[in-house]
Amino acid sequence: MTRVLASPIAGVLSAMLLVAVIVAATTDHFLDQGNLSNLVLQVSIVSIVAIGSTVVIVVGGIDLSPGSAIALMTMVFAILAKNMGWPLGVAILAVLALGLLLGLVNGVLTAYLRIPAFITTLATLSAFRGVAFSFNNGSPIFSVSPNIEALFYGTLAGIPLPLFYVVALYALAYWFLRYTAIGRQIYAVGGNASAARLSGIDVRLTQLIAFVIAGLAAAVGAVLMTARLNSGSPNYGVGMELSAIAAAVIGGASLAGGRGHVVNTVIGAMTIVIVQNALNLNAVPTSAQNVIIGAIIVLAVGIDMWRSEIAGVARIVLGRNPNP
Repeated sequence: MTRVLASPIAGVLSAMLLVAVIVAATTDHFLDQGNLSNLVLQVSIVSIVAIGSTVVIVVGGIDLSPGSAIALMTMVFAILAKNMGWPLGVAILAVLALGLLLGLVNGVLTAYLRIPAFITTLATLSAFRGVAFSFNNGSPIFSVSPNIEALFYGTLAGIPLPLFYVVALYALAYWFLRYTAIGRQIYAVGGNASAARLSGIDVRLTQLIAFVIAGLAAAVGAVLMTARLNSGSPNYGVGMELSAIAAAVIGGASLAGGRGHVVNTVIGAMTIVIVQNALNLNAVPTSAQNVIIGAIIVLAVGIDMWRSEIAGVARIVLGRNPNP
C-alpha cells in the first residue's frame, strides 16, 4: 500500500476521483450519460494540447501561446478547406505543418536567441492571435465542410473518436519521453541544463524540439476544435494555454523542469474539465470560473513547491519519523 500511495499517479488520480465524487454529489445531471459523453469530448482537446505543455515544462520552459496558435490555425484551416476548396486531408496536413512552424518560432526565439520562454511565448500569444484577426476581417468562418464534424463526433464501436486520438497520442508521448534518446535528453536538460551540456547533449536543439512538439500538439487541437464547431474563429482557444498548463502542473510536472509524466497530465486535464463542467452546470459566470481556475493553478504550483514539507507532515501523521 505504501508503494502504491508513493507512486507518481496515486496522488493526482486520488485528487481527480475526489473532485468527481464531490461534483457528482453536489451537482445535478453530472452523471447523466449525455453530460459524461460531453466530458469525454471536452477533455480530448485540452489533454492533447497539454501534451505539448508538459514537454515544454519538463525541458524547463513554459508555453503561453497554444490558445492563440489554435485560433490562428482554425482560421487557416477554414480558409484552406472552405474558401480555397482544398481537400480535408491536405488542409489538415497544412495545419499540422503550420503548427510545427509556430512551435519552431517559439523554439528559435527561446533556445537560440536566448529570450526567456515566458517572454517569447507571451509575445507570440499576442502575435498569433493578431494574425488570426487579420484573416476574413476578424470574422469567424462558418460551415467549413459538411464532412469535418465526423472527425470529432464520429464513433468507432460506439466509442467517440476523440478518445482514440487521446489514447494514441498519449501512448506515443509516453514512448517518446521514456524510451527515446531525445525524450531522456528533455528530462536531462530540464533537470540541469549545464550538466546536460557537459555530458554532450545539445541543449538548444533539445529545447527547440520541445517547442516544436508543443506546436504540433496545438495543431492537432486546432483541427479537433475546427471539427467540433465546424468553423474557424480568431476568438477560439482563449484560456486554453492556462488549462493545458494547469493539467500538466496538477499532474505533477515541476515548473522548475526535469520532472513530469504524461499519464498524470491526462488525469490533470480530466480534473480541470470536471471542475469547469461543474461550474457550467451550476451557471457560474465566466469571470468567476477564470478566478477558480487561477486559484487551482496557484494551489497546484504551491503543492509542487511545498512537496518536501507536505511529505514531512504526512510522515508525522502516519507516525513515522521525518528524519530517520
